[in-house]
Amino acid sequence: MILVTGGTGLVGTHLLFDLCRSGEKVRAIKRSKSNVANVKKVFDYYTSDSEVLLKNIEWIDADLLDVYSLMDAMEGVTEVFHCAAMVSFETKHEEAMMTINAEGTANLVNAALAKGIKKFCHISSIATIGNAEKGELANEETYWKSSPENSNYSISKYAAEREVWRASAEGLDMIIVNPALIIGGGNWQQSSSNMFSKGYKGIKYYTNGATGFVDVRDVSTLMILLMKSEMKNQRFLLCSENRSFQHFFDLMHQEFGKPIPNIKAGKMLSSFSWRAEKIRCFLSGDAPLITKETANSAHKVNRYSNQKILNTFPDFKFIPVEQSIKDTCRLFLKDGNNIPKLKTT
Repeated sequence: MILVTGGTGLVGTHLLFDLCRSGEKVRAIKRSKSNVANVKKVFDYYTSDSEVLLKNIEWIDADLLDVYSLMDAMEGVTEVFHCAAMVSFETKHEEAMMTINAEGTANLVNAALAKGIKKFCHISSIATIGNAEKGELANEETYWKSSPENSNYSISKYAAEREVWRASAEGLDMIIVNPALIIGGGNWQQSSSNMFSKGYKGIKYYTNGATGFVDVRDVSTLMILLMKSEMKNQRFLLCSENRSFQHFFDLMHQEFGKPIPNIKAGKMLSSFSWRAEKIRCFLSGDAPLITKETANSAHKVNRYSNQKILNTFPDFKFIPVEQSIKDTCRLFLKDGNNIPKLKTT
């Protein structure tokens, strides 16, 4: 039996699909009020037999902050995929994010140790990878350093990784994956999928920032391959290609038939924008479209190496970024009539 946390999220839904498609017996944790409809939607993207595959999932209510519920969820389980995390770049969510991401992961690995789990896969982020020297690619050995520029999300994910390494030292065989910015469809209002909602509405501005990108299907595939391999107590960067944000959004806008962003946003304009957005959201109660942290990250140039994972699986081929964008835009347009804010577009 395989246990999956975060099964309703971007990576979790795709991981559940791949596991069910391969005939695995899966148990997935959800919160009591979670909506699992998004899981079926993702299954429907890739198969006409979603109803059959969904029967392979045993849903169980549990909470990362309730270690006893986690112990119950691990009854009869041999492997755990930990995909659950809170992602936010709003300062008001700092405490909640640390609690869910760090304390929740500590509870999960403690339960895994107590239950004798054979192998544990933790999905982390490139946010816990340090900054490489200018002109070089960051890799698994480029260590994260404390800095005022680190986002609260980065800090919480780094703390979560430390809990997994601690459990490894205590006897838990584990794998950590650090995906680049993930491209994929599902809930278009959450996580990195929300970029496509913003792109569909049209974005006028671009920056000179750059980062790594990876398709969610590749993330799921590589997590499963690593868990089936003899690899343990290591972490792996998952990155298809390094691209500028301008290149990414240009391709997205072209696929949507929208004008490409044509106004360069320098640091001064970005600084003004996040402050103006903060005031707007304070008055309206809306979630901000841009925050101080996202504005800062849009100007950073970070590039990542995928050499370690390719050395581990020499026959593996990453989905090119351009193909990922095309496929995800197609799914977005297919879902358009079911996305509340797009019905009248």
